[in-house]
Amino acid sequence: MPATIEHDSEDLFSVRVSGLLRMTEFDDVRAVAAREIESRGAIKLLFTLEKFEGWERSSGWGDLDFYASHGGKIERIAIVGDEKWRDESLMFAGAGLRKADVRYFQPSESQQARTWLSSPD
Repeated sequence: MPATIEHDSEDLFSVRVSGLLRMTEFDDVRAVAAREIESRGAIKLLFTLEKFEGWERSSGWGDLDFYASHGGKIERIAIVGDEKWRDESLMFAGAGLRKADVRYFQPSESQQARTWLSSPD
């Protein structure tokens, strides 16, 4: 499966994405995140893009239900991936449009991404 989500520690969840991200797989990730938000409260997300090929073409990417329902409970988002995906990934994550701070890191900065996510606001 090209997209998985796992509880990493405390309020941090790791999402690994490889290959072409399909809408159905991202829906599964959002469903898990929604359940965790409902049971835990606010969470932080670490997205790691591995051999990422982009997003499948789908009209469903414009669905903002998850964002409207749970977006305010995501405290921070770190994205780790190749530089070529920086702009599109930040746009996809709604950087600058959501309450959560969203930052992009190079693969060599994976530990810095974790440190940033765990640091106080």
